This record gives sequence, C-alpha cells and structure tokens, in this order.
Amino acid sequence: MAGTNLQTPILQVDHLSMKFGGLVAIGDLSFTAPRGEITALIGPNGAGKTTVFNCITGFYKPTEGMITMTRASGEKFLLERMPDFQITAKAKVARTFQNIRLFSGMTVLENLLVAQHNALMRASGFTVLGLLGLGGYKDASRASIEKAVYWLEKADLMDRADDPAGDLSYGAQRRLEIARAMCTGPELLCLDEPAAGLNPKESLALNELLLGIRRDSGTSILLIEHDMAVVMEISDHVVVLEYGRKISDGSPASVRSDPKVIAAYLGVDDEEVGDVLVEVGDTSVIEELDGVAPVAQGPAETSSMFEGPIADTVEEAGGETIVPASPAASKAAQVEAETAAKSPVEPKGPAQ
Repeated sequence: MAGTNLQTPILQVDHLSMKFGGLVAIGDLSFTAPRGEITALIGPNGAGKTTVFNCITGFYKPTEGMITMTRASGEKFLLERMPDFQITAKAKVARTFQNIRLFSGMTVLENLLVAQHNALMRASGFTVLGLLGLGGYKDASRASIEKAVYWLEKADLMDRADDPAGDLSYGAQRRLEIARAMCTGPELLCLDEPAAGLNPKESLALNELLLGIRRDSGTSILLIEHDMAVVMEISDHVVVLEYGRKISDGSPASVRSDPKVIAAYLGVDDEEVGDVLVEVGDTSVIEELDGVAPVAQGPAETSSMFEGPIADTVEEAGGETIVPASPAASKAAQVEAETAAKSPVEPKGPAQ
C-alpha cells in the first residue's frame, strides 16, 4: 500500500463525546495530532484529558464521535471500533499511565523484553521451537535484545540493565516506562503526565528523551501534562480543554497568549482574574453544560459538571447583600453580578 501524505495527521478526533450517566466528561471534542510532532493536551484536573486518552487507547468506548488513526503506510483505523489490544498491535498506538506500571521484580532489561513478547512468541512457535532453539527463535531473541539495548541507551539506563526495575529512582522509572512502550514499535505514543513528580534535573532528562524519540524514530507523541515548562519547551502543538470542551488549539506561542488560557491555566494576579474572564466570556463554555436536563436528573444546585442548572452566590465585601450569579459557576458571572449590584439604580420617570 502506498505511503500516506506527510501532511495527513496521524490522529484525527471528530466530535468525540463521553458521558457517564448524567456526567458529561467530554463534549463534542475535535482536534488533530500532526504527524511527526509532539502534541500536548492540557487543562485543569477534571477537564477530561485522561478520558480522551482512554477513548483513544480503547479503555473506554466513546458515547459519540470518531477517532481515526492513519499509519505511515496509509492504512486507516477507526479506534473507537477496535478492542484495546488491537489498537496496540495493529494501529500501533502505545501509552503510559499516570501511575508507573513496571514489573518491579524484573530487571530493567527484562521489562523491555516483555514488551516484545508477541514477536518472540511467534518466533518460538508458542514455546515449542523456543524450548528447542529451532527456527528463527534465536534470530528473534537476538533482535529483541538489540532493540532493548538501543532504548536503554536512549533512556540513559544502560548501566542499570541488570538491576531490578523497582530499585530505580522515580525519574529513571518514568524513562524506563517510556522505553518499554517504544519497544512495541508504536507510530503514536500517548503519555499521561510523564513529568509528574519529577525534579528539574529529571524533567530535563525526560525532555531530551522525548525530543530524541521524535527526532530519531519519527514517532508522533500525544501527551497530557500539567508542567507548563515541559509543555512550552517540547510541544509543537497544544490543545487546551476546560469542562470537557476545547477552548484553545494551536502553537505553544498562540496558546500561551490566549487570554482564556492565561486566566484559567497559566495564572494572572487575583485582582486581574475577574477582568480577564469577563473580557473573554468564560461563561460560554460552562453554560453549554448547564441546564441540559431537569434538576431531578442530577443533584441539588452544584458547580459540578452534572446536568442540571447551576446556581451560585456572591457576597459583597463588607456587606450583607447576597447576589445570585446563575446560571454559570464561573468568575466571569460572579464579577458581572457584583458589578451590577454595586451600580446605582437610576430613578424611573413618571408613568406615561
């Protein structure tokens, strides 16, 4: 089959929605991951980032939408229709998790060999030829060790190859987990908060590993990350989520200068938050998730993502007045309500 056009995105997500009962975790999300680039998916806790990963890698079946993976050969896979093990084996999508999942009792080298068990099992005739050392098993075994050594060197772990994986430092375990994922030969590598818990030196080593993967192997990377220093340094493309909806999509520079992203994620002074949120209209995203169903379908008045109207109140500084600020529980609505309450009321003229 002819190779695909390099301009074709490796991953295309169209109108993805994921609901858990009345909870809208992802709502009508669309974005693309360019081929051969690092795409970052960012947003606050609860924005739905890991849910997106779980839909891409087959752990969840989305309520609505399409997820298209296009391999370098041009072959397309609809990931939402595939079992999770085929997404790795056929579509060539690998992932890591927020919590490290290594075989701590095995050596570092053995962890990388385990990732290649499918190829080794086929070469062994499912243990028979392997036990006898017949067929191509020896060649396959040698090739698997060479691949493991290659990624140990890339992850700067060659000197720890014979040590138990559980004896590595936290940062080294993170790099080992990524190296293990790369031993499956993915075309798309999905990383869920790879820099979580790392110190600055470990973050630098992680950045070098990821940039090396993109440069040397051509593997595309999709990552979830809260460390903005990592995101802005290594990402080519950034997608920002809030309440399960996309609010910004573009280059790191364009996202960094987006007023809504500044207010919600990158931080502004407390006295500036209200002004920025009012300016960019922060209520628009939340209002789409509110008031969809009667209150009976969800809990009482709340600021969660459950369907049903949201009501909030704001107390004036130094006063007793309680000003309703529904329908959205955002700072924009609160600031607007406070401003309206403090404005003098013009006397009405006589009735005509």
